[in-house]
Amino acid sequence: MHKNKAADSPVFLVVDVQVDVVAAAYRRDDVVANIAALVDRARAKGIPVVWVRHQNARLRAESPGWQIVPELAPLDGEPIVDKRFGDAFADTDLGEVLERLNADRIVLCGALTENCVRSTFNGALYRGFPVTLITDAHTTVDRRPSGLDYSPANAIAVLNYQAESTTLPGLASQAVSTAEAFTG
Repeated sequence: MHKNKAADSPVFLVVDVQVDVVAAAYRRDDVVANIAALVDRARAKGIPVVWVRHQNARLRAESPGWQIVPELAPLDGEPIVDKRFGDAFADTDLGEVLERLNADRIVLCGALTENCVRSTFNGALYRGFPVTLITDAHTTVDRRPSGLDYSPANAIAVLNYQAESTTLPGLASQAVSTAEAFTG
């Protein structure tokens, strides 16, 4: 488990913003533009950017749909973590990457809201990292499991609320907009 450090050493974690993952996503272009602005702002402030890519039977590694969207381009040397589970920490080297970067906090965005973003949000908290979720920089697709009214807007609102209200012993999460992130 990560031990919370006193220094302010955030890492910007961009989860699964891949061609096929976000092709039909809710407000795709707005969300990708927000993430691009956040990436630029993080880099300008010297905040490390860590990229996460998902792969499975439908999202095969090295395929065109598996690539990070063309509007976002990892720089040489920026870590890329490949995963097979929703939680970007599960069976990956993300924990080691964050340790090397001396991370004490995660700023989170990406896709899909109710799957990999939520799982990574929870995984980070359970591992002792405070998490800041960017409320207008995560998205999902329109799925209605078992007839539930779980529209993309509802899924996003639920995770934003979770980020605003979750506390664990010794740490808490928060939710901020793109305009509020990396401004201090």
